[in-house]
Amino acid sequence: MASKAASDAAGTAAGPAAGTAAGTTGGPAADPAGGPPAGKYLSSGVAGAAKILVVGPLGVGKTTLIGTVSEIKPLFTEAVMTQAGARVDTGGDRAKTTTTVALDFGRMTIDGELVLYLFGTPGQQRFLPAWRDLAKGSLGALALVDTRDLTASFDALGNLEDLGLPFAVAVNVFPGSPQHREDELRAALDLLPDTPLVACDARDPRSSVQALIALVRHLIHAATESS
Repeated sequence: MASKAASDAAGTAAGPAAGTAAGTTGGPAADPAGGPPAGKYLSSGVAGAAKILVVGPLGVGKTTLIGTVSEIKPLFTEAVMTQAGARVDTGGDRAKTTTTVALDFGRMTIDGELVLYLFGTPGQQRFLPAWRDLAKGSLGALALVDTRDLTASFDALGNLEDLGLPFAVAVNVFPGSPQHREDELRAALDLLPDTPLVACDARDPRSSVQALIALVRHLIHAATESS
């Protein structure tokens, strides 16, 4: 996305589309007849768009979340994890055999008016140059974390803070994940009081959409405050 696209999307945050996004419980744009999402073409009612990053450590569920909510066939750049890479790509599910090496991409329309272009970043810090390129023109980010290893999320959260990119945190719930109080998680992740913190299941469309809506509400609030 170019800076103009980011500017247009920022304008959307203060306009009618943003207002509906803040109040919706929606998801991918449905066919009027009740069928599956509308496909590759945008609805004529779309009033704005925003580029959103989906970030987090290796194996936290970024690819899964984008695939779950995307109304178009998502783009994945998955490659088989090699023995050499295994020595440096630590963390995540040990059964994981592939990893994102460039980006994941999907699209989701909220209430038929606001389109989110979702860019999933590689989870490893060694891909930081590509990570920063993907961040150009982004309005915000959804940071996924795993309570089984909160420290693995520190690099991604630090990168967002360095870029000055507003974000929301979604705790992706895995089987057997430790349960913590919100204040404990906020302290462990060193989150600002106004940073949204929600739980989600990246495999569940409604849960994943709600996490993205929490981010959109945060961006709307931030845009309103700055204006």
